Amino acid sequence: MACKKKKQKIRFSELPRSIKIRKIVTWIFMAVGLGCLGYFFFYVKEASDTQSNYEHLSDLKGTDYTQNKPALVMHLTHDEDAPDILSEYMTLYNNNKSLVGWVKIDDTLIDYPVMQSQSNDYYLNHNFNQEKDNNGSIFIDSACSIWPRSQNIIMYGHNMKSGKMFGDLKKYKQEEFARSHPYIYFDTLYNKGKYEVMYVFGDNVYDEVEVAFKYYQFIDAASQEEWDSAMNDMSAKSMYDLGITAQYGEDIITLSTCDYEKDAERFVVVAKRVK
Repeated sequence: MACKKKKQKIRFSELPRSIKIRKIVTWIFMAVGLGCLGYFFFYVKEASDTQSNYEHLSDLKGTDYTQNKPALVMHLTHDEDAPDILSEYMTLYNNNKSLVGWVKIDDTLIDYPVMQSQSNDYYLNHNFNQEKDNNGSIFIDSACSIWPRSQNIIMYGHNMKSGKMFGDLKKYKQEEFARSHPYIYFDTLYNKGKYEVMYVFGDNVYDEVEVAFKYYQFIDAASQEEWDSAMNDMSAKSMYDLGITAQYGEDIITLSTCDYEKDAERFVVVAKRVK
């Protein structure tokens, strides 16, 4: 029997130019696809790990550190003149002294410890356990104080597509959601708090020399006039009118995140303390 001729192996260099291009393009798309797939699995795993970590922290929030470590209770304060820390936050505070409180909004994923560092950069990419984490943490502006309490406590968090951190804050773009979810719960280490939403608006980060109301710099009003001016500016920017206002001397909070859906760079929700 005649032997079958072996198929000749064609080298890449011998292929026609059009076929070479198609192969190169195919390899590029395969590499990009594998890279995207790898990033997707990394993102899903990181999001899952983050969720598990914060569920664990939420469980710790309900524990009373005084039951196990009574000798440390009187020392776990930020300031000698500050009140005792609420017992439900003792365990968390003992794990990370950067903790300043907890924020929660019903029917959202927002149910997190609130942190503070000496700069506004650290908790952009670190979690409660001080590990590198692209989700970051919810944190208050370094210029704010929980004791003595600033008139306005400004909180920041990433607008994650997963809805984590302040990703669900965008639900307040719908007036119907705001009216059915008027309250934000924010506890400091020393006091529990319930806040009613007043203003919801988009805004930009302005140049330092630009003359404009900069919500991210409004922390303590030096006078009634300054307070009224800030309230009027935020009211004018608000997407809708909820009929809620705050008087000079009342406590307010400002929740701020990035805005990827409009021309504005930031999405902001402002609420005043009612309890």
